[in-house]
Amino acid sequence: MTPPRERRRRGADGVSAAPRLALPRRGSVRRSQMITTYGVGSLIAVDNESFIVSGIDDAYRTWPLDEAPIVHEHRLARVLGVSHFRLPPASEDTSKDGVRVRRFPLWHSCPKCQSLQHVRGFNPPAGKNVCTDCDDEPLVPSRFVVACEDGHLDDFPYWKWLHRKNREEGTTGHCGGEMSMRFSGQSASLRSILLSCTCGVPEASMEGAFRRSALTDLGVRCEGRRPWLKDAPAEFCTQAPRTLQRGSSAVWQPVLKSALSIPPWSDGIADKLASHWDRLRSLASREKIEIYLMGAFHDDDTISVDTVMALLEAEQAEDPAEEGAGNIGTANRYQALRRQEYERLCAGNAQRDRGRGEQFVCEPPDTDPGALIPFGVEKPMLVKRLREVRALKAFTRIADPESSSDGHEAALSLTPTDWLPAMEVHGEGVFVRLDENRLDDWAHSVAVAARVERMRTNHDRMLRERATDPTEVPSSPATPRMVLLHTLAHVLINEWSLEAGYPAAALRERLYADAGMAGLLVYTATSDSAGSLGGVVAQGEPERLAEALRSALRRATWCSADPLCVEARSTGANLAACHACAMLPETSCEHNNILLDRALLVGTPDEPRLGFFADALSH
Repeated sequence: MTPPRERRRRGADGVSAAPRLALPRRGSVRRSQMITTYGVGSLIAVDNESFIVSGIDDAYRTWPLDEAPIVHEHRLARVLGVSHFRLPPASEDTSKDGVRVRRFPLWHSCPKCQSLQHVRGFNPPAGKNVCTDCDDEPLVPSRFVVACEDGHLDDFPYWKWLHRKNREEGTTGHCGGEMSMRFSGQSASLRSILLSCTCGVPEASMEGAFRRSALTDLGVRCEGRRPWLKDAPAEFCTQAPRTLQRGSSAVWQPVLKSALSIPPWSDGIADKLASHWDRLRSLASREKIEIYLMGAFHDDDTISVDTVMALLEAEQAEDPAEEGAGNIGTANRYQALRRQEYERLCAGNAQRDRGRGEQFVCEPPDTDPGALIPFGVEKPMLVKRLREVRALKAFTRIADPESSSDGHEAALSLTPTDWLPAMEVHGEGVFVRLDENRLDDWAHSVAVAARVERMRTNHDRMLRERATDPTEVPSSPATPRMVLLHTLAHVLINEWSLEAGYPAAALRERLYADAGMAGLLVYTATSDSAGSLGGVVAQGEPERLAEALRSALRRATWCSADPLCVEARSTGANLAACHACAMLPETSCEHNNILLDRALLVGTPDEPRLGFFADALSH
């Protein structure tokens, strides 16, 4: 999405307000996009210019606290090894400052004189991006960039590409000519993009530049550049560089981690203690903690020693480390975080037992859940109030986050920080849990196991092919339980988008599918008023939920792409799933629309008993 044009900001007196350092403003984006779409290290197009979002090293100096407030989520902060989070600055008319960007790529072309060179070669005036030889004709940023799987980014080596077959062995230095780029207009392919040089070398096209080994064969190696980090030295890199289109999703993919605020961390008291945790953990006795609290919170009677002791005990209980295990990985901590959420969603948290500041309210419906018994669904839980914090941990290039190890994640800053950018969502949802005994019996079916094993094998192969080091790739999470819950969440979201009036992109899934867990949470995923209207919670009433399940499953029995869809023999990570039946907007899905198979819900014409809900549909 291209941000809107630059807007003038006006102060209270009607006079245009300027940024703190009088820097030019280049467009605006929504705050949530600074985490999911235009985060640190990503490329952003503004009119005819292109920029890269700067790192967070100087953010505490450039992000005003009133526009980029501190956000606390204790459990997620512990998993990610930080003390707190911050919301990115909002792009409002009254904003004093914003997120810093740098011009990238630096190679540009002029559509009028067809010159191709570094932007400095055009001698543009300060703050402008024009060709001074062509009456201030706007320049066009390079369509192509070079990236590697370690996250490095650089300009495309146009000179080496053009002169690759016209240099004598051992010759060094440039030819001294001036390059140009033109479009033949014969087609929309790379063959129509032609490069030439005044030194007289034959004209060459961009055809073949996207081959995996194109730059390696040319002798181009990754220079280890990190243009999003100020004054960052080039790193030694052994990864093979790849040519990418500037607007490709492979140029930047966020590594996001999220958590729900659950008791005892959801009443706001833990936030007041945020800057005191290290000291409180070091105190050995209840008496010392009480003395410390009397000094630090003498005028706040909401914080008691009993509350602090309970929080410290909860923190220790939530640590999944075993005795003598030493440090545990982020993946294990994150898995434990999900298990804590599942237990709390099952147990509930009644509103009458909590104060007005409680951020997590989860209650069972008042009506009889008997209508859900044929579907194998346990009593649902109505999550009337929830808060989710999503943090940008890092980002990747070329390889998607699930097929890359931590070593291939590019950092958001040059030096480690004790915080990360994040966004928070307040909303509501419905938690649906399946009967585990019935689920286990179904999962042990030979036909079900064979179908899921085919998906798992395909997914494992895809992960290995995308990864630099196949030995470091985690195995596919595909299990009968996971695929069933994932597909069920998708068809429910599609159904509720029709029944409740929510767009599918405003709803989001959260899966709990590991051993001992068999639930899914569908909740509002936007940070606006759509998250608190009550329309999603109303869908969790047993009678209405049963009707929604019946309707969603009947829709899943047929797809406009059948019989090709349901009889798919795909080599990908999906089987009976396509954009016409089971896929969702990318903001709604936790797994990038993979590991889906509606046949596990409703069966196939040849194997109707394959579906978990086959009996419910027959009644």
